[in-house]
Amino acid sequence: MSISTGGQGSLEGAVIAVAGAAGPAGRATLLRLAEAGATVVGCDADAGRLAEAVDAARYAHGGATVIGDTVDLLDPEQTREWADRTEKEFGRVDGLVHLVGGWRGSKTFGETDLHDWDLLHNLLIRTVQHTSLAFYEGLQRSGNGRYLLTSAAGASKPTGGNAAYAASKAAAEAWTLALADGFRKAGGEEGPRAAAAILVVKALVNDQMRAERPNAKFAGFTDVTELAEAIAGVWGRPAREVNGKRLWLTPEP
Repeated sequence: MSISTGGQGSLEGAVIAVAGAAGPAGRATLLRLAEAGATVVGCDADAGRLAEAVDAARYAHGGATVIGDTVDLLDPEQTREWADRTEKEFGRVDGLVHLVGGWRGSKTFGETDLHDWDLLHNLLIRTVQHTSLAFYEGLQRSGNGRYLLTSAAGASKPTGGNAAYAASKAAAEAWTLALADGFRKAGGEEGPRAAAAILVVKALVNDQMRAERPNAKFAGFTDVTELAEAIAGVWGRPAREVNGKRLWLTPEP
């Protein structure tokens, strides 16, 4: 089945997995992909929050196929089983959107706690490694596969108090760019059949954050709905055009 990317961002026929689907960005992405006609398979370690996110997307778009899988992405075998199960059940897998997040920081570089690095290494790097390896072959079989990582501008211009976070994001970006090179080489002269790309934001904001801090400006932040819109749009661009690229949703530093 071919994937349509015409009209209003249609993804009819596409099967897209979303890692970290229970957070605000994950919820917005489930909603947008379901609206575009994709079959969406979300995963998260928090079964309760995942169920709420899946139900919200189903309710908003009646008839959409949105399912949730509770998966520990720090377990490579569980992650591979999730990828294999998704492709087997739906006959294809056309995308992995990586939205697993987390932040730890300090006021100054000297106050950096290396326990923060341990946590962020798992959340921001290991989950990228496990999902990319698990979905690599399936995305190539798709013919229009996409691996999308959401990253932060701080990875390119780290600050003293953000050392662990920025370094983790930079490592995740490097890993994703290596994946992109794998897609490029596998495509040969015809060009890549799948693409790995990085969507870069300064930070994300959602309605709950605005409600909790009504006087905050959130200058330069990207709303989670804008991120979701950008994610859905990547399938409408040729793999060669987006593979190995940083797609900036905020001014480059």
